[in-house]
Amino acid sequence: MERRLRIKIGPKQAGKTVEQVLKTEAGLSRRQISRLKFQEGGIRASNRQVRVTHVLTEGEILEILLEEAEEGSVHLKRGEGNLSILYEDEDLAAVNKPAGLVVHPSPGHYRDSLANQLVAYYRDQGQQVRVRSIGRLDKDTSGVLLFGKHGVSAAKLCRQREEQIYQRWYLALAWGKFRKKTGKLTGKIGPCPGEKKKMAVTVDGKTAVTHYQVLYQAEGYALLACRLETGRTHQIRVHMAHAGHPLLGDPIYGKGDSCPRLMLHAWKVRCVQPFTGEALEICAPVPREMEELCREWMNQQQ
Repeated sequence: MERRLRIKIGPKQAGKTVEQVLKTEAGLSRRQISRLKFQEGGIRASNRQVRVTHVLTEGEILEILLEEAEEGSVHLKRGEGNLSILYEDEDLAAVNKPAGLVVHPSPGHYRDSLANQLVAYYRDQGQQVRVRSIGRLDKDTSGVLLFGKHGVSAAKLCRQREEQIYQRWYLALAWGKFRKKTGKLTGKIGPCPGEKKKMAVTVDGKTAVTHYQVLYQAEGYALLACRLETGRTHQIRVHMAHAGHPLLGDPIYGKGDSCPRLMLHAWKVRCVQPFTGEALEICAPVPREMEELCREWMNQQQ
């Protein structure tokens, strides 16, 4: 079924071109706009197809095609596995990713990725959906991950990330006893010299900000709720290891313990539905392996 985004041009948008409004109001990239230009009925104003250079007037209705049904994610092979959908509407889907599963196809994982599973889910329903993840999760991290179901919703959600409207909380189990119940880690993160797959806190790295709160202090380790302002590679793992509190089960930055997995879980996200404006909070259940190590805190939540 064809769906369209309609934007009523007000005084602030009047006098601007279609391209300018699509960038500022819909959050579309130049590539997405270019793709729409060559679709029949892709961009319309006043019920007729228009060029991106068309200058809009107040009261005019700008329409763009949301669906990309003729394309879908055709480059993705059908994937196998049980998919856990936490939330879904016409514009986005939230999936509970298990630990050990990659998000996107990569060498050695061309079929067994979360994106492949999501494509199989929609194809089984007779839908051709071009899925786009909003951010990513490391292979060993579990939890909630959002996908835009078309280009406009993905662009709007990505803009929410940039504007700190889209917020993410993680649960982590970290070694040691924390002296403060809350904290903010701000070390810049960049590649670790001489280590191909490792990151580190470096002087010339990229800005990284991690907020944490101690939810439960056990003997020798603590359960943390971490909120990210930025999304650097391995950010929580690097920051906690640098602070002297590496995560349990971390094969790269950890202590070489016997935990069955990395104890890091994308717990919840808060965002705004891109078109209705509804505030959304989507949570992923705490994994059994983490639950067993923080039973007291879990009992307090019931």
